[in-house]
Amino acid sequence: MPQQSLLRIVKRWKKYVPRKHFAEIPRMTRGFYVLYREQLGGHYEVSYIGIGGLGKKSAIGGRIKSHNTHKKDWTHFSFFEVHDNVTGDEIRELEGLLLAIFSDDSRVELSNIQTGSSKFKETRKPALWR
Repeated sequence: MPQQSLLRIVKRWKKYVPRKHFAEIPRMTRGFYVLYREQLGGHYEVSYIGIGGLGKKSAIGGRIKSHNTHKKDWTHFSFFEVHDNVTGDEIRELEGLLLAIFSDDSRVELSNIQTGSSKFKETRKPALWR
């Protein structure tokens, strides 16, 4: 069972789950997930950040299952289920935020086609900070 949370956005989560256990994610789970490549010494390298649960057939478990067939380089995943009152737009914003943080990190090799949110690019350097 995923850990329960007292957080305002994330309801529960489970980290570093071996790839073969993706079917254990509760049905219709909404939120975001991370795919990792296990490295020597038990370290995990982020390879993909995604979201699920915006449509009837796109819950996190289904999204991770789809990666099982076309993304071969990951070994583990983490998922973060959001509370029921978190909207689809807010889930997309969380994904954009995570992609914006990690897209320029030389230690992370994301295989995401999408590298961030245009909203974050538009507001990247407000006039106050120029």
